[in-house]
Amino acid sequence: MKITVLTGAGMSAESGLKTFRDSNGLWEGHDVMEVASPQGFARNPELVLEFYNQRRRQLQEVKPNAGHVALARLEEDFDVHIITQNVDDLHERAGSTKVTHLHGELLKVRSTFDESLVMDWRDDLNLGDFCEFNHQLRPHIVWFGEAVPMMDVAIDLVEASDIVMIVGTSMQVYPAAGLIQYASYTAPIYFVDPKPAIESSRRVTVLAETATSGVPKAIDLIRKSL
Repeated sequence: MKITVLTGAGMSAESGLKTFRDSNGLWEGHDVMEVASPQGFARNPELVLEFYNQRRRQLQEVKPNAGHVALARLEEDFDVHIITQNVDDLHERAGSTKVTHLHGELLKVRSTFDESLVMDWRDDLNLGDFCEFNHQLRPHIVWFGEAVPMMDVAIDLVEASDIVMIVGTSMQVYPAAGLIQYASYTAPIYFVDPKPAIESSRRVTVLAETATSGVPKAIDLIRKSL
């Protein structure tokens, strides 16, 4: 039985990580295009690098929550694949072994010369930190306007799923929001979000709860349905 879980910012919010954007469109007080676009990086690389340095430091101070742990334990009985819009490593730290990061990973950097040169990076990243070809390193993050290289992998996973769970995402940010259309019409969908963007139907079960309370409940419903 293959279960694919799509997770967004609400998955990690209860661990203390702030969600991506406030209602006013700002991210930690910055216009998102200043700190999450190739143009912003070209204009002010120091600002962008320091922005992600702060996110990286914060990430290493928080822990996975009960929702992350429940998904990791689900692997004991099912073939579980997680597709996350989050750039943190909380799914992995909770014990999940098959995680696809759509928007990159905060604890990795890559070369501005060759994007296939990716390396682990836990410390601050500064101007003058170069790859082996003497080109500046940048956060391994998919910025606005850039392609989402893991999208095809994610589509294949959703298409092959027997069950789909969506946690902590509005499913309104594309291309990730389009993933659900690739689910088999026979695959039940469980949607966990305190402010769900959709309503329950014959095929969709909505739990208007946070990840820590809603994910375990969704898993109980899945087990009872089998």
